[in-house]
Amino acid sequence: VLTHCGLLWRKEVVVRRGVLGLTLIFSCSPRILTQDGLVEAVRRRRYYEKPCRRRQRLAYEACRRVYNAEMGRKIAFLGRVNRQDPWPGC
Repeated sequence: VLTHCGLLWRKEVVVRRGVLGLTLIFSCSPRILTQDGLVEAVRRRRYYEKPCRRRQRLAYEACRRVYNAEMGRKIAFLGRVNRQDPWPGC
């Protein structure tokens, strides 16, 4: 559970874990934080998100993942050099 998001712009995130409230500070590069999804999680939890908006966001993210996967497959197919001609005789 992220407990403090004010240190994000200094590339530090405070995480509270355990019953004793152990606090850990992670100093990482912004790229690593973004890839792990920590930046988006902090931004989302900064303000309350209504349940209907949360469902809409999750549905949108699921559709975006499917679209990006399909586009990745298409780009990988078109990027191949030695591939069969999809339109022979044209």
